[in-house]
Amino acid sequence: MGKIVRILPMLLLMLRITVLAQPIMETGGQKMPDEWIDKDTGHKIMRLVRREGTNGSFYFNNNPFFPQKGGKGDLMAFYGSTANGNQLFTVNLKTLKTHQLSNKARIFGEMACPKTREAFYQSGDSVFAVNVDNYKTRFIYAFAPDFKGRVGTVNADGTYLACVKSTGNQEREILAKYPEKRDFFDRIYDAHIQHTLYILSVKDKGLKQIHQENEWTNHLLFSPTNPDLLSYCHEGPWEKVDRIWNINIKTGQNELLHKRTMVNEIAGHEFFSPLGNTEWFDLQKPKGQTFFLAGINLKTHQENRVYEMDRNEWSIHFNVSKDEQTFCGDGGDPGQVAKAPDGRWIYLFKPDGSRFKSEKLVNMKNHNYKMEPNVHFSPDEKWIIFRANFEGSGQVYAVEVAKHQ
Repeated sequence: MGKIVRILPMLLLMLRITVLAQPIMETGGQKMPDEWIDKDTGHKIMRLVRREGTNGSFYFNNNPFFPQKGGKGDLMAFYGSTANGNQLFTVNLKTLKTHQLSNKARIFGEMACPKTREAFYQSGDSVFAVNVDNYKTRFIYAFAPDFKGRVGTVNADGTYLACVKSTGNQEREILAKYPEKRDFFDRIYDAHIQHTLYILSVKDKGLKQIHQENEWTNHLLFSPTNPDLLSYCHEGPWEKVDRIWNINIKTGQNELLHKRTMVNEIAGHEFFSPLGNTEWFDLQKPKGQTFFLAGINLKTHQENRVYEMDRNEWSIHFNVSKDEQTFCGDGGDPGQVAKAPDGRWIYLFKPDGSRFKSEKLVNMKNHNYKMEPNVHFSPDEKWIIFRANFEGSGQVYAVEVAKHQ
């Protein structure tokens, strides 16, 4: 017993030295080490992708993860710069080893299918899938030259992709003449150009029309668990549109998820919970005044979970854990809709009655929010993964949810 008592202080000292080996620093505004403790929050941050060049994680509602096989570590897909433009890569979340998946010109698409263990992408008019384990690439489909389609999402079992096409050239002409969002956004909305939703069969290579309307159709996203459920939006100024819609790709049943109830109410940046039980969205009643995250139960179709937050806690994007009891957000600068004076943080949220109780994870004051951080929970939910430019270039980071003492 006496020997244990003598050894215990030494072990505690070694633990303290290990913790202090990670410097306590202001985040950003300088070259950062691979790991550090944010001096303002006490949370550990690490550079998750350590390859040369710029690197970017997926948009907040696009799942980038592939479960580990044989204890070798979960994989995360991301984009990285190369001499041949941005290409798809994976990073092993256990070893941090990266591997390049694609090497084609002008690729785009953030489509990961954990069930088939493939990442899907498009290069020019051609669609491909690449296996994240053996790196074999297969050709899926080539759009006709005059179709100009772009696939945007893959369903839960990897059997269908979805894309949207505008009729005529008016939308492309507006984008070419007015490349800035502030200039083209209202113009495309006001034009009420006909848009058509299509699904593409991965197996049969067939393209099928499932919906058509004279609205700006955008933000396609399949459910992570229901292969027949496709979410899309009516794009445009959020205070003018009933934005969030779901369609069953087999039956054609189409449903508006949230109808606005007051002038200048907005609802958007929708995302599915990991188990597909709920579709969550940013809700403001009215715009820029009161801030909520709301959830619609996809079985009952009831909007039965609504959490209010303060102006500074509002985030451009949110995400949620598997049990839907913990949330995260990427904050925002004063130029965003909330006009928050102190909103540049990565946040962790816990429901407390009808409100969120927040904890600050990363001080983002040195980050330029023209690059949206786009937060994700890691598969083990011990880290929040995000992208940032606080060192001067776009990179992928992770902050540990547990706080270091």
